[in-house]
Amino acid sequence: MLTLTTELYWLTAVTVLTGLLWVPYILQLIGQMGMIGALWDAEGAHPHEAPWAQRAKRAHYNAVENLAVFAPLTLLVVGLGLNDGVTAGAAVIYFWTRLAHFLIYLVGLPVVRTLAFAVGVGCQMAMAGRLLGFW
Repeated sequence: MLTLTTELYWLTAVTVLTGLLWVPYILQLIGQMGMIGALWDAEGAHPHEAPWAQRAKRAHYNAVENLAVFAPLTLLVVGLGLNDGVTAGAAVIYFWTRLAHFLIYLVGLPVVRTLAFAVGVGCQMAMAGRLLGFW
């Protein structure tokens, strides 16, 4: 039976965060089209969507794509009992870099956004490195 390790706690936090990242751009859509218009939007094409909302949507998609990598690596690390200080730190840092990535993407800072993304990938690689026996 798994216990709530640091890695699993932060994986849960990342999962909840990722599950809520759609809220800002949907609120913008409701503001743009009204509640009924947004609910009846069968096409999902929003030619007048605000640029920040478009960035928020892309950041959300990126978070989902990266959660698909981070989650199984983290579950394997913990399930196999390979978690240690490095993997715990990687889980904490991953959460904060994903939050930073979303906010940076939202305001449109491309270089800083890429750096935040790279740190998140580094956290994924820390988990993979532990699984592959690099330490």
